Amino acid sequence: MSDAGSLSITVPEGFTLHTENTSHILISSKEEAFLNPVQEFNRDLSVACIRVWSEELNREKEAKWKQAQERRAKREADADAKAGRQKNQKKPKTESSEQSNGPEDDSPGDDPATGSTLSEVNKREVGSLIFCNDTAEHSPKYRPHKFVLLEALSATGLRSIRYAKEIPLVRFVFEFCEKAYISSPSRFVIANDLSASATAAMKRNVELNGLGPSSDPAESASSTSTVSEHQPHDHGKVRINEGDACALMYNHRTEKTRVDVVDLDPYGTAAPFIDGAALRLVLHTLSTSASRYGRYIEPQLSLSIDFYVRLFVRIHSAPIEVKKVASKTAMYYICQGCQSFYEQPLGRMIEKVHERSGNVNLLFKTQAGPPVGQKCTECGSAQHIAGPMWSGPLHNNNFLSKVLEHLESNQGKYGTAVRMRGMLTVAKEELHVPFYFTPSRIAGLFHSICPPLDDVASALLNAGHRVSRSHALAGSLKTDATRQDVHDVFRSWVKKHPVRMDKISETSLARQLLAKEARQLCRTEANFTRHPQSVTQASKVKLVRYQQNPAPNWGPGMKADSGTKRKREEEDE
Repeated sequence: MSDAGSLSITVPEGFTLHTENTSHILISSKEEAFLNPVQEFNRDLSVACIRVWSEELNREKEAKWKQAQERRAKREADADAKAGRQKNQKKPKTESSEQSNGPEDDSPGDDPATGSTLSEVNKREVGSLIFCNDTAEHSPKYRPHKFVLLEALSATGLRSIRYAKEIPLVRFVFEFCEKAYISSPSRFVIANDLSASATAAMKRNVELNGLGPSSDPAESASSTSTVSEHQPHDHGKVRINEGDACALMYNHRTEKTRVDVVDLDPYGTAAPFIDGAALRLVLHTLSTSASRYGRYIEPQLSLSIDFYVRLFVRIHSAPIEVKKVASKTAMYYICQGCQSFYEQPLGRMIEKVHERSGNVNLLFKTQAGPPVGQKCTECGSAQHIAGPMWSGPLHNNNFLSKVLEHLESNQGKYGTAVRMRGMLTVAKEELHVPFYFTPSRIAGLFHSICPPLDDVASALLNAGHRVSRSHALAGSLKTDATRQDVHDVFRSWVKKHPVRMDKISETSLARQLLAKEARQLCRTEANFTRHPQSVTQASKVKLVRYQQNPAPNWGPGMKADSGTKRKREEEDE
């Protein structure tokens, strides 16, 4: 958090100044809008992830633009060569001694490289070329991709303000070239809230940070007279809207009005807003919602943090990928006793290679099931069905690497950089398998003392399984081993650290789990020798991976009084 002591900001009576990084907001004593200071980690993480995404998207678009330029240049070169050959074939021999026209003979405004006039080139490249009108040569230049971000539930507007100030590609900029000024498309943040008191707070805070509309449209127009005559009035980098979030998002469905990023951070569940955003929160719900519009999701980062979840998801359009969604969706049979789980995918893909052409055809089939009976094979308890759930990866490791690289070179810009690094490092190391477990929980099932975390991880690694930590809970592990394999590790542990069976009832779950050893004679004893891979990158460095209580009675605050109920009562009267 930045020091606001040296800032010359006048704080009105009844308000307090809250500073976060380079942004400042005024908080009213009337609690007109909700702000949780502990959520600085959430906001820091969001700024970093969206910034890295925007830079990656810009690189993708620049690469496509360069490829298009190369294809265009090749087509024009081929056309010029063909035209030259045809001209030479038709030229009489008596004219062969004539001098060909040099560059000085080109008509004014012609492009000697392509034979096109500058106006023709301008028409071809509109939207992607920037060049100077007072030069004879045109120089193609890529225009960085700017994007629009919608924060549908803004409250104080702090998050939107930080996006506008800290993410370069969301800014309104002007490109300069010799004597001509050419404006990039205006890109901005839309801050919305249903509460009138919240939008009033947003307006006050946006103006405090200098991100609002220009005060005098006439003055703004005169100051940018060298810009295109069609330059619109500057409405500001943060544009405030008071209204229903779902209605606002549905109003931005068309191609011309569609936004690039939707940020949903509601007080409570995001379920009512997912269809309107066409995308966000529980991954299966997002995937199902996206599929209805011929789109599919690609999770970049999915975190369970403190008392909430935060997901960063890219949306792509491809009907063929939508057909694959069923194979990334599953129901789970979960034992109510020992917590063993069994996956039941909803669909499966079959690849068939054509013998003659070698082309790969995909066939989409339903999945046979169920994978287990009504009773758990481990302890005999009843099975419960959970789902449907997203069974694909939660994170994109390549994206996480780029966010970590960005964080390493910008640590001073984030107040929670230490915890961000810890959380992202653990998430990057996570296995792409469902569910985690804690050794203390399993030990409780066996009524045994709890083995050290590294001993359990080493035993699984020595047995040929993969193991990782989980970002969601301290002291938790994820593995590709079955729960039966995990239980076998604990059965071996109990042999070395015996359980007093006289203290366990005949109907106890622990007795059922321990008795199963007689049916596992073919399995070898667990090897608890320390495995080198049990020490991960996250455990080599002391990282803050989990939030520590920053204050007494810490947790979700009370929802701010929006005044909406009072307003309805006054209208009824």
